[in-house]
Amino acid sequence: MVTNFDKKNFIKNFKINCKKIQIKKFLKGETVTTYIEKRNQICIVLSGEVDLIRYDVNGNKTIIGHFVENDIFGEVFYPANTNNELFITSVKKSEILFFTYDTLFEKCEFECNFHKELMNNLSELFIDEIIDLNLRIELLTKRSIREKLLSYFEILSKRSMRKIFTIPYTYTDLADYFSVDRSSLMRELKMLIDEGFIKKEGNKITLLF
Repeated sequence: MVTNFDKKNFIKNFKINCKKIQIKKFLKGETVTTYIEKRNQICIVLSGEVDLIRYDVNGNKTIIGHFVENDIFGEVFYPANTNNELFITSVKKSEILFFTYDTLFEKCEFECNFHKELMNNLSELFIDEIIDLNLRIELLTKRSIREKLLSYFEILSKRSMRKIFTIPYTYTDLADYFSVDRSSLMRELKMLIDEGFIKKEGNKITLLF
């Protein structure tokens, strides 16, 4: 779907014009927010990178999502429940915009013009996250680690429009993202290299097919 929505410029205006936002800075490894209790937040990465991490009742870690500049996240996309604890953690020094969406359908006490603009463009703001959620579901439905890897590599290749791209995770975190064993993941990567499907230099992948 092609629209005239300029997400980058919209977020810039959001930061400047909305009087109900909070902007906070976080160091690498700090917890940005949690979804344990419902805060009704929309959060936007202004700079840096953050991960959405889930711990199940047994303490097993899964990386649900990775967010970079201009990405949006919040518990609106992942309803909290008693069986999962969801945390947003900064991967590097980051600046995050927080907005409580309870106020969206109320008359703005500051009578700012941007409130109406936010209402009109909310669906456009959410669309990228909805697409990413669907892609993750598609990846997790793949039966084998090989299928997960190749599908993920194709997604990254299409996004960068190149056959060479960088994985935004360490391989330990990539295993957590796929919910698979790291040693099994590395073994499958080696087989893909040996069979001529890919080249690998650190986190840089080159597709050979």
